[in-house]
Amino acid sequence: MKLMLIAALACAAGALVLTTATETRAQNSISGFGKGNRRPGGEDKKEQYIPGAKQTEKVFPLDSTWTAVSINGKPFGGTDRPSFIIDKQYRARGYGGCNTFAATAFPLKEQHLAVGPLALTKKSCDKSLQATEQAYFVALRTAAQWDMVGSQLVLKSPNGELKFDRAL
Repeated sequence: MKLMLIAALACAAGALVLTTATETRAQNSISGFGKGNRRPGGEDKKEQYIPGAKQTEKVFPLDSTWTAVSINGKPFGGTDRPSFIIDKQYRARGYGGCNTFAATAFPLKEQHLAVGPLALTKKSCDKSLQATEQAYFVALRTAAQWDMVGSQLVLKSPNGELKFDRAL
């Protein structure tokens, strides 16, 4: 048994010596493809590719809850401000000030946004709150673009501009 173990170790050591010698010989002699393209001194430096400057694409903050600050420059009052979140499965859900909603929402290239039809609860609300909530839902549903301005999320649509702060 000991003899077989010694023979196996000797074979392994011989293979290691043979492999090391072959690698050393291959490094010292340049042959084959690319021989004429080698630079003097044995260094193979390639020119580094530097792409042209282009605007970096912003990434929509999924799984963040946003609380509405204003619509068309008019601040939302009270403590029950509208809010929403878009999760990683592109499901939007939130609160309009009186009713809750759910929809499908997709952040698209070049900071565009597609929001599907809203599924709403039907609570009865004060008329002024209902009007504000309706304006919020219309602006959210028709939102076409988004942007991060400082720490605020801004949704722009033909029906208004919504500004949001990140909720804690």
